[in-house]
Amino acid sequence: MHKFDRLQYLPLMLFQLVLMALFFVFVRYGGDKHHDLRGFEGTHVMIFVGFGFLMTFLKKYAYSALGFNWFLAAVVIQWAFLCQNFYHMENNKIMATKETILEADIMAATVLITFGALLGIASGLQLLFIAIIEVAIACANFYLVGDIFKAADVGGSIAIHAFGAYFGLGASFAMRPQKKATSDVPATTVPTVDLNGPTYVSDVTAMIGSLFLWIYWPCFNSALTTTNAEYQRAVINTYLSLASATVTTFVMSSVVSKHHGKLDMVHIQNSTLAGGVAIGSVCNMHVMPGGAIAIGIGAGLLSVLGYRFLTPLLEKCGIRDTCGVNNLHGMPGIYSGLLSVLFAALATSGEYGEDLAAVFGAMGGENGRTAASQALNQLYATLATMVIATAGGFVTGLIAKLGCLSPLKDKEHYDDDVNWELP
Repeated sequence: MHKFDRLQYLPLMLFQLVLMALFFVFVRYGGDKHHDLRGFEGTHVMIFVGFGFLMTFLKKYAYSALGFNWFLAAVVIQWAFLCQNFYHMENNKIMATKETILEADIMAATVLITFGALLGIASGLQLLFIAIIEVAIACANFYLVGDIFKAADVGGSIAIHAFGAYFGLGASFAMRPQKKATSDVPATTVPTVDLNGPTYVSDVTAMIGSLFLWIYWPCFNSALTTTNAEYQRAVINTYLSLASATVTTFVMSSVVSKHHGKLDMVHIQNSTLAGGVAIGSVCNMHVMPGGAIAIGIGAGLLSVLGYRFLTPLLEKCGIRDTCGVNNLHGMPGIYSGLLSVLFAALATSGEYGEDLAAVFGAMGGENGRTAASQALNQLYATLATMVIATAGGFVTGLIAKLGCLSPLKDKEHYDDDVNWELP
């Protein structure tokens, strides 16, 4: 091994010390404000248990899936806390409350979604570098969506899910291996066993992550609601959308199966969750319970068909998407953004009453936006997020290919032995 391998993560310790200094200088307690915020604990479980175990499906990459998920999230929560709140300082100070910590937790989901696209094909150092850059860009986009466009996105389908997915796909495309003539590739660079796939046991452990995410998704989507009625709508709509997406996923998995009507565990682990993403931006709106079920059905269809037909096409274009984040987070996130355009255009004060300003902050008061103007800004937020995420991911991926970040050789992909002492 290289004599400096022992020091490869030392820059992260230095970054941690910088974060500590910034917290000493800028962060103060916010008193009892938001102390009774709902959804924090459930969201925390999703980040560290749900995302971690969902990515343990690979044959020999469970240590990295769980370990780097934990490592990345721990770094990102601190960094995102600062990046998000530098836009909202009070007297040059950041007030730490349960809400600001929750928002940082939610931003960690963005990075973990990107991690899913790059699972097994990026080194630990590359992942950490990408995470730090991505948080800065994602927080700027979050400010653009929420404070400039004032788009309704309480469940983060636009600014969290779609952003994380397309940032990851942009980075994956930039980091794609260069094509070489077959004769130029030494036989030793080809793994003897294809590690880009599951075992029976690894698929079972991945289901642990799926179930935790499924159960706690209503917490995630409803956590940042501000009124009781809005909170209750978000929980109900999310649950119904998840349920209908799950039924649709099982049915469609059998329909499009390559193996005579059998179920594909990839669909069951992932597409069952697409309803939670698809309802995210509109979960606190008056979509009606039947509408929530319809949204979930659409998400299940979109996700399963994406795994079956679109993912192979992306791979042919050089975009490796290990976990299929485009199908679980990307396309359902765009779907949710477009739904928010529709439901913003239909919103009226008669229907929402006092909740109108809670759901659509810019539509409250005498000088508030019209429904048409709000709908247009929802569209702007969705399109801007896609462009910023894809371009930002591509540029970050190009930089991440630098030799100092220890990019993996082909034979090292999807293998825990590169980073871990194995029993």
